[in-house]
Amino acid sequence: MSTRVRPPAVAGLFYPGDPEQLREVVSEYLAQAPTVAGPVPKALIVPHAGYIYSGVIAAAAYSHVAHRRRQIRRIVLIGPSHRVYLRGMAVPAAEVFQTPLGMVPVDRELKARLLEQEHVVESDSPHASEHSLEVQLPFLQMMFDDFTLLPVALGSASPPAVAAALADVWGDEETLVLVSSDLSHYLPYDQARTVDAETSNAILCNDATLTGEQACGCIGINGLTFLAHQRGARIEEIARCNSGDTAGDRNRVVGYGAFALHESVA
Repeated sequence: MSTRVRPPAVAGLFYPGDPEQLREVVSEYLAQAPTVAGPVPKALIVPHAGYIYSGVIAAAAYSHVAHRRRQIRRIVLIGPSHRVYLRGMAVPAAEVFQTPLGMVPVDRELKARLLEQEHVVESDSPHASEHSLEVQLPFLQMMFDDFTLLPVALGSASPPAVAAALADVWGDEETLVLVSSDLSHYLPYDQARTVDAETSNAILCNDATLTGEQACGCIGINGLTFLAHQRGARIEEIARCNSGDTAGDRNRVVGYGAFALHESVA
């Protein structure tokens, strides 16, 4: 039986489609990120725009787990469904996600576990053209030697429902949880900085009431902060900027933030 592959949808658009150029670009972003010492985060919030816009912020987040190259074996990746209306959450029927850098296998065990939840369905449709998950994969492929992926597209879902799903696949130190989200959209530069600062403060306070105007991946962030509150976890900001700081004009910008969740130590 042939393997069901989800091919890349935004290669050449959000990131380079040529494998050598893609490796070079991702390597450069990671090399520019500050070296991080200290506790390893259990979860990260990372942006998902085109690399020229948000790659520097994504790399700042990933630098916090770069030294776990051989330890991390499973990655749970959740992000908003931009193009397909979805009630609840969807895991793909596809068995493999493909990028110009190769294939990433979907974690069958975690997928089966998540499908036991009432708000989770199996569907390729929300994943077919979704960039919020795909743009993370080249970074992950460059950073980790061998891992499986649980990609979850988010539609309308409550913070408790998303938190319950995450808790079910939270795993141990071999599992990394990623929430894909940008911040404010299409505001003037100064206004965006103010709004994004308020959003960042809400995330740090485990406020699970963010709206789509504050973060396009608010469903995932709210689920993570809800779970963080339940588990007594701490979230810190890693980096924040907007497209006016990177590759766009300052009249209508998109905000980007990177955050890390640290579990409490007993």
